[in-house]
Amino acid sequence: MSEPEVGGIAADRLRSIIDRIERLEEERKGLANDIKDIYAEAKSAGFDVPVVRRIISARKKEPSEIEEQETLFDIYRRALGM
Repeated sequence: MSEPEVGGIAADRLRSIIDRIERLEEERKGLANDIKDIYAEAKSAGFDVPVVRRIISARKKEPSEIEEQETLFDIYRRALGM
């Protein structure tokens, strides 16, 4: 049985794709709120949230990439007399 087509578009397939995307968008909103709550918890526990975010970002990178960025950061700071 083939999907009904409207103007050359498989409507059931399109509806299914849109429904899945909308469901995932809602899940993402929920996750974003959970993450926001955890950052608030970190802040209330006395942690510096920007540093926590920087660590999370660094953990996603390869060690060589982190080293290169830190080297450039130090070079830029010295160039600015910091």
